Amino acid sequence: MLLKISNLSKVYPNGKKALSNVSLDIPNGIFGLLGPNGAGKSSLMRTIAALQEPDEGTIFLDELDVLKEKDEVRKILGYLPQDFGFYPKVTAQDMLNHFAVLKGISNKAERKEVCDALLQQTNLYEVRDKYIGDYSGGMRQRFGIAQALLGNPKIVIVDEPTAGLDPQERNRFHNLLSEIGENVVVILSTHIVDDVKNLCENMAVMNFGEVLFSGKPKDALEVLKGKVWEAQINKEEVEEYRNQFKVISSKVVGGKISINTVADSKPSAAFNTVSPDLEDVYFYYINNQNK
Repeated sequence: MLLKISNLSKVYPNGKKALSNVSLDIPNGIFGLLGPNGAGKSSLMRTIAALQEPDEGTIFLDELDVLKEKDEVRKILGYLPQDFGFYPKVTAQDMLNHFAVLKGISNKAERKEVCDALLQQTNLYEVRDKYIGDYSGGMRQRFGIAQALLGNPKIVIVDEPTAGLDPQERNRFHNLLSEIGENVVVILSTHIVDDVKNLCENMAVMNFGEVLFSGKPKDALEVLKGKVWEAQINKEEVEEYRNQFKVISSKVVGGKISINTVADSKPSAAFNTVSPDLEDVYFYYINNQNK
């Protein structure tokens, strides 16, 4: 199965360019869509989910025209938006049953079987009779995945699913997505680099509505192999180094400022070569675009 996005563009009425000539090939498995807030990720997700029209471009899921056959798309789509609304004083079991009715599962016995299986899969069966408003953030996200999986979708979209989760809940969510991604197309939209590093076989980096990189994480790392350099400097030196070198990131390490730069050869005696990681890739493409 292949989701093929070609030359997609969208400008909102206020003049904001949300998508600019976006083209991506997304196969089965988990595809990471990485970018900062405002990069255009949510606009792309809403377009794929048939919630808004682009100004230009096409989207096909194999032979299915996503933009023209919206009703067919909705039958095979599971969607967990960034802001997932819920009724706080309704139990998970009742809420999921309601979603199942909306999804077209009309047989009561079949509906119970499906809902129970999804609550088991998302590790919520033991708390199915609790109000969703009493769930933790991670539990609510897992419930969001349960409703997204109703109807055995062929494509699942999750938009910023781990933002605000603690490390334990993030690991649980990662494990759940990995299980789902074995059989369907899963698009994971996030600004958290570790989510992509831990989960995704393929990825893209977006910013300001443009695709800056698309491919496998290992290919992204290959681009920067032997070109990332690190220096430990004092705080008062940061501005000087930023003016002199192409600094892509900085962080505090042991009271010093650790900066990374990209260069074909050693920039100065203060720098040592380091192996690139996906965070370097992310900052490299984002900062190159801004400059």
